[in-house]
This record gives sequence, structure tokens and C-alpha cells, in this order.
Amino acid sequence: MAVVQVFSGTDTVLLDKAVRDAVKEALGDESADFALAELTEKDYEVDDGYSISPLVDAAQTPPMLTDRRVVVGQHLARFSTGDTVEPLAAYLSNPLETTRLILVWSRGPALNRRTSGLPKKLNEVLKTLGVSVTKTDVNQKESGAWIDQQLAELGLSLDNQARRLLGEHLGDDVNRLVGITRSLLATHGDGSRLGVDEIAPYLGSAGDVPPWDLTDAIASGDTQASLSTCRRMVHGGERHPLAILASLTNHYARMASLDGARVSGERDAAALLGVKGSTYPVKKAMQQARRMGPASVKRAWGLLADADLDLRGGTAADPEQVLEVLIARLSKL
Repeated sequence: MAVVQVFSGTDTVLLDKAVRDAVKEALGDESADFALAELTEKDYEVDDGYSISPLVDAAQTPPMLTDRRVVVGQHLARFSTGDTVEPLAAYLSNPLETTRLILVWSRGPALNRRTSGLPKKLNEVLKTLGVSVTKTDVNQKESGAWIDQQLAELGLSLDNQARRLLGEHLGDDVNRLVGITRSLLATHGDGSRLGVDEIAPYLGSAGDVPPWDLTDAIASGDTQASLSTCRRMVHGGERHPLAILASLTNHYARMASLDGARVSGERDAAALLGVKGSTYPVKKAMQQARRMGPASVKRAWGLLADADLDLRGGTAADPEQVLEVLIARLSKL
């Protein structure tokens, strides 16, 4: 095992699981009571701010009553410049062979600013050691393979129908897999092959889905699918109706801006709208605007404006009901 491992991620559940697995592997047969040292943001506090030196001191400490020490440095996003990680970079140039160092580039409770990647100086040292950063966040494209890997590692096997149900139910909330699999293991044991009937009681409410799932459902004219997707965003994703309305407004604003515009393709349309990066959302807006026509786009814009007023106090109706009426009407267009 490498003398140093580095993890980063914004999803605390997935990041914590990856770190715990790494700690377990690093400890082996050693007792955590004697071999494990874990430092958090509070441990880095000094009179004039924060210092990474306590972590370096822990890494340089020889083992006592054990063959090795495992040192975990949490909340290291606090150190974002080359100067702040200089002591750690110096240590890694000649690390102690008896220390297994696990670095976690995450934000601590006292850090209010947005975090960035590892400082360049530290990246260069890690590169010379042949160490890469393990990123624990899982995007939608990777979620299927990640779920399969986690199930295999836990010794759980699902039939095709159950696997499909699990993936659809989790949506973007793949971190919920950790809790679900623990419950399944406790009930059925490892090595079990499970079907829909066995996993259904442990799934809970459906997980969040990305905003484009909602706009795609509306564009297809499928009112039932549109409302189901909306409910998953509100309940599974805990999104406020105003946040969902804002996403819809952005989508239809693109359509309205492109209506009648002299553009020859999606690249011209993206330039007109000031969209950088992927032009795929612009392409979808163009296609939907052409299918709907100017009158329906204008009608959609009016429905969005009415819903905005209602959600801001224009009616006593429940906000979720206002949103669902809006989505049903948009899907009919």
C-alpha cells in the first residue's frame, strides 16, 4: 500500500465511506486504539490562524506497540496555497515508511469559502510519488457502474429487474446506496441474490433527478411523467418550488430568445445566448421552440410569469400545487 493516499469530494457520505474503507485497509490487523490518529480542522488551529504542521508532526511520529501508524488528515481544503502546504510537501519528499498517511481534501465546519483543488506544489510532489487524487463524487453517467461495483464489493447480488429499480429510484442521490445496502446486508446477509420484492421495502422515497429530466418530460408531452419527476425533485431532492421554477424559466427564456432569431445552428445559437461549454442544452431549446411555435412559447412564458407571482404570495394555494399545475399546463403545450 502507498505511504500516502489522497481523497476529495463534495458528497460527504461518499467521501466518508471511501476514507473509512482506506483506513480499514491501512490498519489491517492493527488496533485502531494504538495505530490510528485522525486530525480535523480544530487540530490545525494555532494562535494566528491554521497550520498543517500538527498533521506533519503526527505523520513523523514513529509507531508505538504497533508495526505502523495510520494518520488521517481531514478538512485539508483549509490549506489552499503553496506556502500553507510547504511542511507537508517537505515531509512527502522523504516520508516515514511506517506511516500510512491519508489526506482528505474536504471543507471543515469553520471554512465558509468555496474550495478549490490541491495546491500546485503538493500536486507536483504527489506526481513524483506516483500518487493520484481519488475523487469520490459520482456523476450521472458513472452512477450505474459505481452502484454495480459497490454491490459487488459488499457481496450483494441483484437480479436485472431489482438492479434497474434501484438505479432509477436512487437517481442523482447515489449516496443513499450506502444506507440501503447496510440494511439489506443486515437483513439478508452477504452473498444473497435479491429481487424486487426483497429490496423494495428498504428504498424509501425516490431520490433526486437532474433538472433536464423535468424539461425532457415536459417536452415529450407526458404529463404524468412530468409530475412524477417534479415530485422527485421536491421530495427526493428537497428543492423548493421557486428553485424548480427558476430552472424552468431559464430553459424557456432560451426558447423565447431563439424564437425568430437568425441563427444557422446550435453554435450560433449558443453565441447569441452567451452559453459557453456544451451546446447540447441550446440544441434542445432550439428543437423544442420549433416544435411548439411562437404562440405556444409565448403562452408558456405567460404561465411561468403567473406561477412566479403565485409562488411569491399571489395565492393561498400550496406552492407544490402551484408548481404541479404549471407543469401540467406546460406539458400540454
